[in-house]
Amino acid sequence: MTYDRFPHFGVLLVDDEPAFIRSLSLALERHLGVNHLYRCTDSREAMAMISKEPIGLVLLDLTMPHVSGKSLLESIVEEYPAIKVIVISGMNQLETAMDCVRKGAYDYFVKTTEQSRMLDGIRRAIRMQEVNLENQEMRRRFFSDQLDRPEVFAEIITQDKGMHAVFQYLESISKSSQPVLIGGESGTGKEAIAKAIHELSERSGPLVSINVAGLDDNVFADSLFGHHRGAFTGAEKSRAGMVEQAGSGTLFLDEIGDLSLASQVKLLRLIQEGEYFPLGADRPKLSRARIVVATHQNLEQLQYEGRFRKDLYYRLKTHQVELPPLRNRKGDIELLLHHFLNEAAEDLGKAKPTFPKELPALLANYGFPGNIRELRALCFEAVSRHQSKVLSMEVFRSVFTQAGELPEEAGTESPALFEQLATLPTIQEASDLLVNEAMRRAGGNQSIASRLLGISQPALSKRIRKSNASADD
Repeated sequence: MTYDRFPHFGVLLVDDEPAFIRSLSLALERHLGVNHLYRCTDSREAMAMISKEPIGLVLLDLTMPHVSGKSLLESIVEEYPAIKVIVISGMNQLETAMDCVRKGAYDYFVKTTEQSRMLDGIRRAIRMQEVNLENQEMRRRFFSDQLDRPEVFAEIITQDKGMHAVFQYLESISKSSQPVLIGGESGTGKEAIAKAIHELSERSGPLVSINVAGLDDNVFADSLFGHHRGAFTGAEKSRAGMVEQAGSGTLFLDEIGDLSLASQVKLLRLIQEGEYFPLGADRPKLSRARIVVATHQNLEQLQYEGRFRKDLYYRLKTHQVELPPLRNRKGDIELLLHHFLNEAAEDLGKAKPTFPKELPALLANYGFPGNIRELRALCFEAVSRHQSKVLSMEVFRSVFTQAGELPEEAGTESPALFEQLATLPTIQEASDLLVNEAMRRAGGNQSIASRLLGISQPALSKRIRKSNASADD
């Protein structure tokens, strides 16, 4: 089943004038992309339709035979308080509008006023209702602590609670049309998360991806929006851009933090108005694609520095996830080792090697600046060199030497380390504490612990024996 309706809840039009319902339906679809519509010309049938259909927003006329709009408004607010109601009436009276708002209407518009103002109000109501429904869904998932579609995340190897929370959040916003901002260091799996977002949405269109880093404004506009024949020198025929290729699917823009300010303006219009101009066109096209963006940069810092538009930043962070780095997912290292070694063995036509039991402990003490991508590369390199049954740890040990320093957790200095202590420990006490911590991080392996401490394994063994002897005396 594919999801191809916008919004994912129904919009009910209640008016006794069929001609107005037809014109409003066309305007909603043409300008806002709203195609999840229900129509009612007899006000007596409205409450029955609301009870049967997934209605989230009602556009309600006031002056109707049989049941008045005011009576319907009161009934909807009382029986279905989660549904938003916008009154669209022929009466341009302030007192009537104020009375409707007091009775629970979300907004009030006059039929004869400017249509764009009314459509903007309906767009705001749809966005607000989406947020309300997403919040309800997030609360439900928080208490259940279960995934409805775990198969979507099957290719993301993890048992980390932080990643599980990300999965729950993505499920709760799966039907939203609003953009999603994926943050995280390079190599944390942002593209895999974008694929999961697309699959969860059940949209009928494809996932179309582009890395926008290094694209100048003209190339960005042509890539996303396409062009008409003759739009510029060399444009001998029209070309559809990626927005059009995505159709009702998902458009994924990677490295969004590198986008130029000029291109940011174009992206903001696409997100806010849901429309775009192909190069050489004088009429806009409507976009039905959901926008997903990713970056390893701090967009908040970039907008403070004037390198990223504040309005675009706040539109993008409507939905935001931050992927934890691998050094904060130490429990996943052994799982990922098994997965990547198996993948490398299949790719290289070798039997999957057995790795030494101390290897996960060694890697748990490495900072992994390249995150999951770096671990995968190390596994492929190790398997390509592998000859015997047990995998050599030499490739993995080499990263510590290449880094030129201890792993992040062990090598990071804290000037406040001793500030909270009333008295300093003795050299022997400090040495014992350091050795004990290194052994804990190394999982009891002296070879790994000695590397963390920057001493030889015999020297570490001597210190441990000396400490044990002192404890026995």
